[in-house]
Amino acid sequence: MDPGGAISNFRQGAFGILDGLRWSGAQRGEETVLEDGKLTINDSRTGKDYPLRIQNSSIRAIELRQIRQDPDEFGMLSYDPGYTNTASCTSRIAYIDGAKGILRYRGYPIEQLAERCSYTEVAHLLLNGELPTRHELEIWNQDVMAHSRVHENVKKFMDGFLYDAHPMGVLVSTVAALSTFYPDAKNIESRSNRKRQHVRLVSKIPTIAAYVYRKSQGYPYPEPNWDLSYSENFIHMLWNGTRREPRAEHVKILGRALDTLFILHADHEQNCSTSTMRQVASSDADPYVCVSSAAAALYGPLHGGANEAVLTMLDRIGSKHRIPEFMEKVKAGEQRLMGFGHRVYKNYDPRARIVRNVADQVFEITDRNPKIELAMELERIALEDDYFIKRKLYPNIDFYSGIIYEAMGFRPEMFTVLFAIGRVAGWLAHWEEFMADPEKRIARPRQVYTGQDKRDFVPIDERLERAQDEVL
Repeated sequence: MDPGGAISNFRQGAFGILDGLRWSGAQRGEETVLEDGKLTINDSRTGKDYPLRIQNSSIRAIELRQIRQDPDEFGMLSYDPGYTNTASCTSRIAYIDGAKGILRYRGYPIEQLAERCSYTEVAHLLLNGELPTRHELEIWNQDVMAHSRVHENVKKFMDGFLYDAHPMGVLVSTVAALSTFYPDAKNIESRSNRKRQHVRLVSKIPTIAAYVYRKSQGYPYPEPNWDLSYSENFIHMLWNGTRREPRAEHVKILGRALDTLFILHADHEQNCSTSTMRQVASSDADPYVCVSSAAAALYGPLHGGANEAVLTMLDRIGSKHRIPEFMEKVKAGEQRLMGFGHRVYKNYDPRARIVRNVADQVFEITDRNPKIELAMELERIALEDDYFIKRKLYPNIDFYSGIIYEAMGFRPEMFTVLFAIGRVAGWLAHWEEFMADPEKRIARPRQVYTGQDKRDFVPIDERLERAQDEVL
């Protein structure tokens, strides 16, 4: 009997039982959250008290609706631009403690996963909740590689873009187009069918990304090499038959470096692109257009383009002796220190430490990017300066990742594409979790209306005269 297969079968049965218990509990209206007490809100307008349940250190925003001056009012809303303090879901996938610099996937510290796992191993963890056995990993890797080819018409679709089209624009469009190649993906109620789409997307994203790169260089599209690992095959598709094709002994080093970077990018809780994935999925859209929409959110420079901004900053500084002058301009508000600070982390981004080690591995086989010396000196000065220490501005993952990608031979326009390869497993894990959530419903945020009160219609011939009267 295959022990790996036995464990796999046991897990599937156990998870099925647990899922059934969750669903039956939800159908009976049972709470699956921790009761922490009550929060009492006093409305000074009416003098009335409203006790709200505290569950998992939060309150349900819908309970604010009962707070009103008049029975005909809609009720109180919470106003939170950018969702800085609003939880839109419960999740078991990623945990972040920004104050302590902690990031965990399914409970596992990111440092352990980055050091000991392959990307596909971590993707399996995110999508299935557990690290795979050796047997499970072999089957998973075989499935992923078997689906890595794309239809010939996908290549023709990509050929429709101009040679200088931005790689992210091509990626976003091509992933959305996959929806038309796999109409079965619309059967989102079937868990087995959803898992089929997991495999397809994890496997095809690097193929599309490699073809995006080769198209920009005028190279033909190669077939995937199933004898290589996930990241090694990506390197093969990028540079096979070109002057940049690395030696065989270097492929494993570069593949391991990319594995680590993909792991670090795989998930990061409810960021802009992941929240977009869930929002679009709430309409029951298929996973291809959901991933495409998430990638479109990642395309924005405030989300996925930060590492490119770091390179631009380092180019502008130019040399070590100009760093003190640049830092004074940062303090004066005349320059921005890119790659430092984070919306979540108020401590050293745990991923940044790992990326520094990856840089050393890559530079062993590539020309040492001179920007790394500049970046390390910039980091040293910043971490010794009270101005940055008091503001808890520490390097984040973007501070070093762009330098590594550039050393590998990627242009800055490709950086976000590489980010998307790693993040697709996280997006799909959140999609799967959302599909199975008994509280799943279409996203429909409220707004606080601040526009005009009711106005009477003005015929077109009277509008100029009315406008002149209003000015006078």
